[in-house]
Amino acid sequence: MKRIVILISGRGSNMQALVKSNIAQVEIVAVISNQSDAAGLAWAAEHGLATEALNHRDYEGRDAFDRALMERIDTYQPDLVVLAGFMRILTPVFCTHYVGRLINIHPSLLPAFPGLHTHQRALESGCRVAGCTIHFVTAELDCGPIIAQGVVPVLDGDTAEILAQRVLRIEHQLLPQAVADFVAGNLVIQGNRVNRLEAGITDGLVCLKN
Repeated sequence: MKRIVILISGRGSNMQALVKSNIAQVEIVAVISNQSDAAGLAWAAEHGLATEALNHRDYEGRDAFDRALMERIDTYQPDLVVLAGFMRILTPVFCTHYVGRLINIHPSLLPAFPGLHTHQRALESGCRVAGCTIHFVTAELDCGPIIAQGVVPVLDGDTAEILAQRVLRIEHQLLPQAVADFVAGNLVIQGNRVNRLEAGITDGLVCLKN
């Protein structure tokens, strides 16, 4: 059984998708947020999950918050920490502490559009496709080894909000599969690439046609 801690900042729709997927040999031991009023915490509590909130504004700087967060996470002895819409840039110390067992979902096809406002930037760049990336987290923002990517079309008349909803649909498919691959021991990091010991259903790529 693999123990998983999920970090969120808002409604946690990817957290919900992960919980609902009921992955074999997975126990979600806690959902933690940096926002005490995050809607996802209420949802997690209603579904019987342990929840905690650590407001980053209560700490003197990023380093202090990350140390406190690590202490709380480590009480649950997780095998994997999942950033599911956790809107904080993590310190190198935090990333190193969980190296190889910390994954993030990012709403772009990395290495394109790291950081924020990804959908608007994709539209402004004239992209014909957009998507999301699941990757291992490193100290360099949104640059860790890529586990899987999902691709959606960019349609005429799209706004950032419409595109975000289309990408979110594929995020909800891709994150549970990536976690299942991790739990099954199918992911091997070699340099900046993630190789699979066994090809999964997606083999690391999902395409949404509309």
